[in-house]
Amino acid sequence: MRTLNKLLAPHLKIAPVLVKRAPTLTLAFDERRKSRLAATLDDGEEIALLLPRGTVLRDGNVLVADDGGLVRVVAADEAVLVVRASDALTLTRAAYHLGNRHTPVEVGADYLKLEYDPVLADMLERIGATVERVSLPFQPEAGAYGGGHKHGHDETFAEDYAIAQQVFGEHHGHEHAHAHEGSSHSHDHDHDHVHDESCGHGHHPHRHAHR
Repeated sequence: MRTLNKLLAPHLKIAPVLVKRAPTLTLAFDERRKSRLAATLDDGEEIALLLPRGTVLRDGNVLVADDGGLVRVVAADEAVLVVRASDALTLTRAAYHLGNRHTPVEVGADYLKLEYDPVLADMLERIGATVERVSLPFQPEAGAYGGGHKHGHDETFAEDYAIAQQVFGEHHGHEHAHAHEGSSHSHDHDHDHVHDESCGHGHHPHRHAHR
């Protein structure tokens, strides 16, 4: 069984004829966000998907197998809700309420698309949006750290949380370091100055302002 363990970066140019000849792997969105997966290529070959945690595959991505072969990813048709509205405000409100529920959403010029959910469909209709259930490929917006929203029980939650904490720590630590850099000179100088003044004297050290 071959293992697909590398995702080619989008900016890498591959001869179109090679991509066209490559076997395809058709997956729904829920499968495309799993970094560990046993699957079957569209030609019937069984493969193992082994990618870095947090990888979310998109339609048209090219994977490389452990033998150097190429495989092209195809987004499968699946049950989705296509949301439209007669005015921009209603569509914006729909996007707000979906985002507030951390729902993966595909954003188009005049529509929103999400995985089929009758409860969300009812909510969207109540705020005035038009909701249609259809079967189409689903490619939601990527999250801030590379994937869609994850809950505590998802296999990649710990990794995403660690990344978020790392980013926060880097920014916070950078600012903290600057604060110390700005104060370290005066602190060290005051200390040395007090030490010099006190050497050889029996009285308390005095601080003098620099001129």
